[in-house]
Amino acid sequence: MAVSGEACHRQGCSGVIVDGFCSDCGRPPVGASSAVRPGSSPAPGVPVGHAAPPEHTGSGKTGSSPSGISGKTSSTGSARSSRGSTGSKRRGLGVGLVEVQPLPTVDPMGLIMADPVVPPDKRYCGSCQKRVNLTKGFCPSCGAAYSFEPTVRAGDMVAGQYEVKGALAFGGLGWIYLGFDTVLQRWVVLKGLLNTKDEASAQAAVQEKRFLAEVKHPNIVGVYNFVNNGAEGYIVMEFVGGKTLKTMRKERGPLPVLEACAYMLRILGAFGYLHRQGLVYCDFKPDNCMLEGEDIKLIDMGGVRRIDDTEGYVYGTRGYSAPEAGDEPTPSSDLYTVARSLAVLIHDFKFQGQYEYTLPTPAEAPIFAQHESLYNLLLTATRKDRDWRFQAAEEMAEQLIGVMRQIASENGEPHPSDSLLFNRDRLEMQHDEVGAASHKACIEALPTLKVDTTDTGANFILSVAGTTDAARQVLAFSTGLKQYPDSIEIPLRLSDVLLATGDAAHAEQQLKAIETKDPFDWRPWWIRGIALLRSGSPQPAAVELEKVCAEIPGELAPKLALAAALEKAGNPRGAAPLYDVVSRTDPGFGSASFGLGRVLLAMGDPDGAVAALGRIPATSALYVQAQMEVARALVLSSARTPGLPEFSRASSALEAIAHDSLAMHQLHADVLEAALLLLQQKGLSAKQTGQLLGYDIAGNALRTGIEHHLRACARFALTHPDRIAWVDRANQARPWTLV
Repeated sequence: MAVSGEACHRQGCSGVIVDGFCSDCGRPPVGASSAVRPGSSPAPGVPVGHAAPPEHTGSGKTGSSPSGISGKTSSTGSARSSRGSTGSKRRGLGVGLVEVQPLPTVDPMGLIMADPVVPPDKRYCGSCQKRVNLTKGFCPSCGAAYSFEPTVRAGDMVAGQYEVKGALAFGGLGWIYLGFDTVLQRWVVLKGLLNTKDEASAQAAVQEKRFLAEVKHPNIVGVYNFVNNGAEGYIVMEFVGGKTLKTMRKERGPLPVLEACAYMLRILGAFGYLHRQGLVYCDFKPDNCMLEGEDIKLIDMGGVRRIDDTEGYVYGTRGYSAPEAGDEPTPSSDLYTVARSLAVLIHDFKFQGQYEYTLPTPAEAPIFAQHESLYNLLLTATRKDRDWRFQAAEEMAEQLIGVMRQIASENGEPHPSDSLLFNRDRLEMQHDEVGAASHKACIEALPTLKVDTTDTGANFILSVAGTTDAARQVLAFSTGLKQYPDSIEIPLRLSDVLLATGDAAHAEQQLKAIETKDPFDWRPWWIRGIALLRSGSPQPAAVELEKVCAEIPGELAPKLALAAALEKAGNPRGAAPLYDVVSRTDPGFGSASFGLGRVLLAMGDPDGAVAALGRIPATSALYVQAQMEVARALVLSSARTPGLPEFSRASSALEAIAHDSLAMHQLHADVLEAALLLLQQKGLSAKQTGQLLGYDIAGNALRTGIEHHLRACARFALTHPDRIAWVDRANQARPWTLV
């Protein structure tokens, strides 16, 4: 187990472990998971049931009026198993991917409202939700008493301890006041719990919220006390002096994408904590989180309730709340509000009107077209069917940080990171110098699924890992399935082997059985998609792999596989952006760089192909092959007729790698032959052209070079006929002489 101060061993990370998490990448030490795989047990406090989400009618539900008050509720939870686990502590906003400027400390008195009046369009009866006109009176629709006037003034004392300084805001539960604790000498915030003439009801409201005193998290405002003041109850909370995200959004317009993501990533940590305590926040929006100094906090706990609470009101806000939240608030409905808030922070759209429960399309919102992975994450988190959303804050956070890495890499700086779900690109381990850059090699080297160590059959699978014979693997996995009938990993592995051996019917039975157990598990889509791709069916493979990409948008492996399927299907324009984001984010995915080079060449962009191949670092085992492909793209591509600059660049690429092999000598000969053809067409002299691969660009000099490398190829020939063929070519290429 890693200890504090130990270096983080994840690729590309220079952080150290602090309190169990990396100070840079924010992840647990290598080998410690921060997210449980699909099909595992739900996170503590997350109920599991199978109640279909009700259709939203707009009557008495969350968001049906600006007051956000709904009827009594019961919560049955989601049928989808949570893919989160014990939590994730992200130290520092932006987790090393974006720098967020801290806010200076503010004067609390400067936040007091000069004229505390509730605007007319915010005045709704708390009983029947009908619009009312006056600031105080009786509802003309139901007769209930209402008041939108502050009930305490500056200088008033609450509970004999808290001196009211003034009103800060008006929320769904009433006025929020700045106060000063005269006993402990600190600023506080007084949040109204109930406004009624019934003191017994006020006391009951205070008692119902006392569980909030147990909430202790660095990104959640501290709750100090619960007090009564006549017919009103108050939560006494920590004063947070900064700016709400709503204020920042108003002042600056749409926030930079990475900055907004950094805020929501931090908030997800707070939500994960609440959900593990069996609580739901309900009414999250940019108004309810504040940037203070170098960190961000949830600042309004008035709407927090227990997940299994069947009584009381549910508070929410139109445009942010999930359709079912008014009846059954769950962790997934909380995560829905986080995604909606993120969308509002980065883009202007009618989120409380035309797009109340939807998002603009990428065609309507260029920011979504620019960041497809982020758009997919928002879509997943806000699906109408709550069972198909993220089920745990840790799960959503893991995908969000993956999306952030992809976005942060757009400036040309890679941000690689190990995946919790997939192994690495295998091209470096199984490549050969001739075929590493081929599409076939890319498909064969696609990452594989990691074994879920929490699965009942995990140890059995590891015991079979050394078996390479397919028939023995089928027998072993079939036996293991009888021993561990609850395992999901064993039938996954069995189906994979069956597909590789051509037994598609039996494999499909296994995959269908997995989907019956857990219809929300994306891994059967992955297994099926890879099998279809390898069997020569790229179109149906792309359909399966697109579903995986949408489900886990922060992962690179599905994007790589989908790109390979689209390339195979003859859609280089569809494959190019996927290869691009993978290779740009993590150059360790050599398959992606080679794939991008191939499709750009197919699209007539050899310079782009050269740039893509240049992403493979010199430390990679694929570097030699990459430089060889650079030379081919420069002077052997059919996309253009090369000139002297291209030959010069190709020469530099090949001279930078010392590699004695058949493929290398053949490539040298091919480049020199192409140069000879150019020389014959242009009639250039050696003085004008210089040298290429150590030979003057002149007829006999180039022929000498061609002959030399073809004879070298003969040395590597494996058969006598091949050797004779190479020698014959060398004899044909030898320099012309008068004798």
